[in-house]
Amino acid sequence: MHRTSGILLHPTSLPGPFGIGDLGSAAYAFVDFLAAAGQGLWQVLPLGPTGFGDSPYQCPSAFAGNPLLISPERLLETGWIDAADLEHPPFPHDRVDFGAVKTWKRALLDRAYQGFLTRADRRDREDFARFRRRQQDWLEDYALYTAIKLEEGHRPWTEWPEPLALREPKALAKWATAHLDRVQRQVFVQYLFFRQWSELRRYAHERGVHLVGDVPIFVAHDSSDVWTHREWFELDEHGHPTVIAGVPPDYFSATGQRWGNPLYRWSAVAESGYHFWIERLRHALEEVDLIRIDHFRGFAGYWEIPASEETAINGRWVPGPGMALFEALRVALGEDLPLIAEDLGVITPDVEALRDGLGLPGMAILQFAFEDMAEGFGSAAFLPHNQRRQLAVYTGTHDNNTLLGWWETLDPDLKRYARLYLNSDGSAMQWDFIRAALASVADLAVFPMQDVLGLGPEACMNRPGVSQGNWAWRYTQAQLDPGAAERLLELTRLYGRLPHPV
Repeated sequence: MHRTSGILLHPTSLPGPFGIGDLGSAAYAFVDFLAAAGQGLWQVLPLGPTGFGDSPYQCPSAFAGNPLLISPERLLETGWIDAADLEHPPFPHDRVDFGAVKTWKRALLDRAYQGFLTRADRRDREDFARFRRRQQDWLEDYALYTAIKLEEGHRPWTEWPEPLALREPKALAKWATAHLDRVQRQVFVQYLFFRQWSELRRYAHERGVHLVGDVPIFVAHDSSDVWTHREWFELDEHGHPTVIAGVPPDYFSATGQRWGNPLYRWSAVAESGYHFWIERLRHALEEVDLIRIDHFRGFAGYWEIPASEETAINGRWVPGPGMALFEALRVALGEDLPLIAEDLGVITPDVEALRDGLGLPGMAILQFAFEDMAEGFGSAAFLPHNQRRQLAVYTGTHDNNTLLGWWETLDPDLKRYARLYLNSDGSAMQWDFIRAALASVADLAVFPMQDVLGLGPEACMNRPGVSQGNWAWRYTQAQLDPGAAERLLELTRLYGRLPHPV
């Protein structure tokens, strides 16, 4: 990737009338904003269906798309629903009410499915059939898993009738035959998502914008992936995790983070030729152009927590698959893997050796740069003058407070140092930090949309360690300063980051 910059914004945060951001007109308008601002990147969070706590990092599939992102406007254009179907209850404009949106959109997609069965023309039916064939490696299992889960009242798969939970072939075949329509409905929903996403991606490419995706290292326990391939995960005979993922105490939490994801049985994954990871990245690269690998350090070594522990304190470091996994990925997908290594947290020499051996850019967070003064002013690795070219520099991420929210709570001495370092009077700190990111020698510079809009802590996307109220932030069109694109364009041109044609 050449020297460029972009904005971090999950599609759920886009404005619009249907209770949640989606892949409709607001997404296309955001691409236009990026192009007008000279930005070459749009970074998103994981695009899968949201699971526990509505987190995009706890998806019931590593491959499926989020039905909530399907645009009702674009759906109306297909002719499979009517204008009257778009009537909806009142939704808040600045937050996502996930419960209300799920109920309404599920009913809308059911009507679209019935409309497809009765109104779709030959070309659309052939397109649907092609999609089903292309995605057969994961799609049929996911559709069956989701259909059973709905029938079972959303209970986790370990609580289903044992023949279904343990995937006895006769039981699965009997259930699938008896509920054929329900299974096909789930296939259809995925078809809608990927059809709309593909159209949006094509539009972005036409305007010089690359898409940056996000692939979490771990998958949710209550997922099609774990249900389908129990042998690849550390589970007991009933399918429950014996050990789980997380991180030790760190900047975000004094008790660490107990994520709860099952850990891979890496010996079994290796015996499969790393099939899951090869197909996962192959699929992701059909959606996006560049992938941020969340918790990259887990490939070198990961924090193993006994499933019985209530916090992440009593865990231990265990070696990960290391270079062997990436050698398999290179053979299958090409020598130059388009990845960003999320290498934040407890980073040891083995993590750096793996990252640098693969030639991958790591990450630097400017908020952290002005907090990390243990060795004295000017020493922090994330400060712009200490950065390197092979790097992605961020003002903050989805796990950080907004820049202005963070600034409000910063120690006065550190504030004075930051103003001095940035030659700032403190009146528009978010722009001073954006300028510093753009001026950096790092090849990639990214800033959350909240910082572009100059929003405070009310606009946080996620508060690590807090289980409720996350992922719901949305901006409104009224918050978008019409001069923001011009200001970004000027700075981006000044620091040589204008995008190349896609």
